[in-house]
Amino acid sequence: MERIAPTTPPDALPEVSGLLNGMPRQRVPEPAAPRKRALRPWRVLPTPTGTPFTFTFAAVLAGTSLILEYADPSLVHTLLQGSSTDVAHLVRTPVFVLLASALWVAGGLVSPYAIGFLLVLTALERRIGGARTACVFLAGHVLATLATEVPIGLAVLVGHLPDSSLHRLDYGISFGVATSVGALAGLLSPWLRWALLCLFGWMLVEDLVAFADPMSNWGHLIALGVGIALWPAVRSAG
Repeated sequence: MERIAPTTPPDALPEVSGLLNGMPRQRVPEPAAPRKRALRPWRVLPTPTGTPFTFTFAAVLAGTSLILEYADPSLVHTLLQGSSTDVAHLVRTPVFVLLASALWVAGGLVSPYAIGFLLVLTALERRIGGARTACVFLAGHVLATLATEVPIGLAVLVGHLPDSSLHRLDYGISFGVATSVGALAGLLSPWLRWALLCLFGWMLVEDLVAFADPMSNWGHLIALGVGIALWPAVRSAG
């Protein structure tokens, strides 16, 4: 017959109520402090991997600028004349001249629009990608060119301008850069957005008032407006 051990009475058990107080408290993990983003000044300039479109385009512009600087003047004139988006060329070879005219920098690599090209298109491409940046640039370049050259053709047709206006030399990246400025402004915070638009817009209005090249000056304002009109598209992409 199995023996059953006697049950220990409750009052004989050791006192353990105070022992739990001696257990070490669990450490509550402190929330990690937000890491500050390191300043990377080189991101304002194009790179082959980060901004391939802007980097490649800038390399092409550097090459054509060297041609403008060091090639024979007669060759330079022939190249620019063949790339010009004047009315005569737009009627004969519109696609070719609309593309070729954007491969030259009026004023060279130290011109304001060349510097603006590097800074603005780099910032825009980092936000919306290379393909969309190319579309923004090309849209402004094409639309502003047509908006300024078509009226010239109509004015010649009705006799308000001489036939020589059909061969007005017109090339450069300024329309595309102006459109890119307008598009980039839509991706910035309100203070930066309106500061950029006011500063750049004021510069364009001053050029227009100076009346040195009114058709190009109007084209820059039109191009800026095209960039602003693209805000819904670039915001959805960014």
